[in-house]
Amino acid sequence: TSITSAKIQVNGVHLHYQQTGEGSHAVLLLPGMLGSGQTDFGPQLKSMNKQHFTIVAWDPRGYGQSIPPSRDFPPDFFERDAKDAVDLMQALKFKKFSLLGWSDGGITALIAAAKYPTLIHKLVVWGANASVTQEDVRIYNGIRDVSKWSEKVRKPLEEMYGRKYFAKTCEAWVDGISRFAEKSNGNICQQLLPDIKCPTFIIHGEKDPLVPRAHAEYIHKHIKGSR
Repeated sequence: TSITSAKIQVNGVHLHYQQTGEGSHAVLLLPGMLGSGQTDFGPQLKSMNKQHFTIVAWDPRGYGQSIPPSRDFPPDFFERDAKDAVDLMQALKFKKFSLLGWSDGGITALIAAAKYPTLIHKLVVWGANASVTQEDVRIYNGIRDVSKWSEKVRKPLEEMYGRKYFAKTCEAWVDGISRFAEKSNGNICQQLLPDIKCPTFIIHGEKDPLVPRAHAEYIHKHIKGSR
């Protein structure tokens, strides 16, 4: 039941990950914006069935302990994360694995499942969106200033990053994700959804303050056979 913590070089960066369990079903946990394996998936690392699953939680580049490099948000940052995530699992010698993605990690998981269909066993996403509307941009700008966040959410991230890096990276994220609203239909990965062939389960919080539920409904409608 112990959790190992290590770094491995993938695509020119040293990615940090945690691993536990010895089950035949490998799963990768993908954290959300500014998150890490530990901050976003502490309960899953501790409590998921370790006989059934081998569980890996990763820190995307520039997040958690995968610094350096500093986090940036080029136009293809979701595709870059998807490639990093898949290449990490292959570097760890997993031939096939499932993806559990939350928020930005859900978007990354959608892209990975569409682009690498032979590698992905099953897919679970929650709090994810495949496009960005003008209303979404308004919501994102509401969280730009991290000093206004609730202490409960802010404190663990401030402790992990330091106040300056945390504040700067949150602003850069708002700018980076808002740029998708300028594209046709605010597209992030809408065109990829029909390419997802693995069994897919979509979960959404009715009161999610950041991602309106229409996003989850859109994803469900466009992934054939999803639940």
